[in-house]
Amino acid sequence: MFVVSGGDPRKVGAITARALLYYEKRYRRIAERRPLSLLYMFHDEFDDARLRKEIVKRAVKEKGSLLQQTTARYEESEKYLGTTFQALVLDLTNDLKPNDVGRLVGVVEGGGLIVVQAPPWDEWDTRMTLFKQSLLVPGYEEPRHVFIGWFKRKLLKHKTNIFVFDADRDELIGGEPLKTVPPKSRRKIRLPEKPLFPQDLYRLALTQDQVNVIKSLEWFYDKPPRGKRKVLVVTADRGRGKSCAVGIGLIGLARALGKVKNRVRILVTAPSLGNVQSLMELALRAAEEAGLRPRPVKRGGRIIEIQGEKFSLEYWEPVQIPRLSADIVAVDEASGIHVPLLHKIWRAHRRIVFAATIHGYEGAGRGFNIRFLQAVKQDPATMLKHVTMEEPIRYGRGDPVERWLYDTLLLDAEPAELGEEDYEDIRRGRLEYLRLDPEWLFSEEGEEVLRQLFGIYVMAHYRNEPDDLGMLADAPHHLIRAVRTKTRGKIVSAAQVAEEGGLGEELIDRLLRGEKIAGNIIPDRLLKHQRIIEYGKMKGWRVVRIATHPEAQSRGLGSRLLEWLYSEVEERGLDWLGSGFGVNEKLLRFWRRNGFLVLHISPDRNPVSGEYTILVLKPRSETARLAAELSSREFKWKLLHSLYDTYRDLETDIAMQMLDQPPPGIDEDYKPRESPILRDRAWVYNWGPMTYESANDLALEMARTYWMHPPGKRPQLSKMERWIVLAKILQGKPWGEVAEELGVREYKVMVTLKEALRKLTTHYLGVKEEGPVGVRLEELLGGEAYKGNRGDDASGNVVEGEE
Repeated sequence: MFVVSGGDPRKVGAITARALLYYEKRYRRIAERRPLSLLYMFHDEFDDARLRKEIVKRAVKEKGSLLQQTTARYEESEKYLGTTFQALVLDLTNDLKPNDVGRLVGVVEGGGLIVVQAPPWDEWDTRMTLFKQSLLVPGYEEPRHVFIGWFKRKLLKHKTNIFVFDADRDELIGGEPLKTVPPKSRRKIRLPEKPLFPQDLYRLALTQDQVNVIKSLEWFYDKPPRGKRKVLVVTADRGRGKSCAVGIGLIGLARALGKVKNRVRILVTAPSLGNVQSLMELALRAAEEAGLRPRPVKRGGRIIEIQGEKFSLEYWEPVQIPRLSADIVAVDEASGIHVPLLHKIWRAHRRIVFAATIHGYEGAGRGFNIRFLQAVKQDPATMLKHVTMEEPIRYGRGDPVERWLYDTLLLDAEPAELGEEDYEDIRRGRLEYLRLDPEWLFSEEGEEVLRQLFGIYVMAHYRNEPDDLGMLADAPHHLIRAVRTKTRGKIVSAAQVAEEGGLGEELIDRLLRGEKIAGNIIPDRLLKHQRIIEYGKMKGWRVVRIATHPEAQSRGLGSRLLEWLYSEVEERGLDWLGSGFGVNEKLLRFWRRNGFLVLHISPDRNPVSGEYTILVLKPRSETARLAAELSSREFKWKLLHSLYDTYRDLETDIAMQMLDQPPPGIDEDYKPRESPILRDRAWVYNWGPMTYESANDLALEMARTYWMHPPGKRPQLSKMERWIVLAKILQGKPWGEVAEELGVREYKVMVTLKEALRKLTTHYLGVKEEGPVGVRLEELLGGEAYKGNRGDDASGNVVEGEE
């Protein structure tokens, strides 16, 4: 990797071109006449970037007989994941977006060249980049300038095959004599002797690890025994070819199963369509090799489906997979999908392959191993195979540029190892609350603390991208807090918070009318949905992330950290502490237990995590307390009247927690609609032959009344009764779905619901088993008024025109 830094775009462009031409001449055997593919990434909106690009393009065209240049904008960078080039130019002069670096550095094969263009070395730290600009929010006009300093320090630290040239001074300021790193030092590939899949498919593999993965997929040919499921897990660092191997193996399965089935349906999913392109491209190539005459279906230039005469390989968003039927399901980049959704996919299908990146741009595979794979291993109904891949596809083991990339973007960050002294500190409460300065944290002195802290985030959260590290460093409104043990100083819990609110009247008015702004997630959403103007004026802290060391969870550390954060909110005179997150039952219980109110829920699920996003808030000031109480009542009313439609698929235990949160009732004086006919219909449902379907309106009135009243004014229902009232009546779920949720038979649900409605109608309507049956017209019209308004003559015939 060659970094050229300078203020003159012509000079930087010329030096870049010379480096590429020297590479072509010196490190490639011209006799082979092999074309050298070059990827040039730049920001086309800047004049100086276009000038550098044109200088390189012209030089390559005129003098680079073997160089074939592909020019692309950074907005397109995701589509180059999984591709291979011999050379790469990264123009980082106008922007340094950590995600771009994480995506692109790995596309260069061993023996290849990366040229990085940068601004003047001494000015780079404080240069306003597009990424830094994106971190600014109202009230903050200047970002922190921390991440680029960290980036520069890592470039100078990793001297092997990484050179830094200051073009303004014509001086090499980083790097040491070039070392030859073998591009590919691979084991000899041994193909299986009697494979189920054709040998031609195995010959597509580039490493023995890929051969092993393809062979493992043969295991799915036989169905799992009754009551069992088969799960294959493939884990690897980035660049080991796991997606390609899975794609080849899936085609092998399609071919083999197609001989015994009329049609084979294979579903593929990943956090995004871009993640599966390597899998799809190799699957398409494998299908052609196998003579399956595949037809690719594309959307926006990307493959979304491969169709064959007897098979289909289809991409679907993760949230859709549990609802669909298939012979085989493949989850690529599983470490980037939320663990609760992985559980749903696992439970919904019988033959599944999960491919996960352990260290790399795509996700947090270590968290996948600990939080998901452990549960799979412990399940007696799951037959598990786990294959690991170590050998890189594009470059040799121990590649120096890969080591630099991992170190710079903390792709291999791990939590600290805890000892007995640390556990003793946790038991005795010997803990310290740290208010960490980002400049110190990203310095040489603070780096070990940063690695421990970020390692905890990687373990706890399903998606961690390099941009998160850049935000931690440079977002001016973000703060970093942590808890460490006193004896050995190990980080055991960490939080990232963002200051929000304090908005002006004009901006608040624009937000109320539907405009959007950067940051300020809690004020913005509450202004739009609760409509209370003070939410814009108040200031508070939003907890962006909070996580506890995986070996120290369930010991109260997260709650203790929230207490410290709330104390600091009080100390600073802020109005509230809040958060927003994809909700599951465990997380919601944690926040409610710590005194937070749910004030908002998104109208649809996140397509990757499969969860609804909620906002929670714990008020500190009197204004915030009044606003939060009113908002809680409004929120509960909205949820109560939306469960049958928008939130029909919301998990029942989550809905119940939200409806039970304080204030415990919406309206203490609320009375249900009441009439003699309604009471009598309640009787015939409770003790007669009327079915639930004929009494649904009555049941809905009783269910809403129950949750609109505080606990003291409610009849006592068991947990199962409450669950069924909510799931069946308020959400309108089918009997079978409710029965499956509870693990009981449908008849049990019907009987239990009838028992619950007897309690509710007795409490709210006064209906009793021994009560009279039927309703007289006189009762409906009110006694004497009925007699004086008879509309018939002495013979009993109705007189026309009279009432």
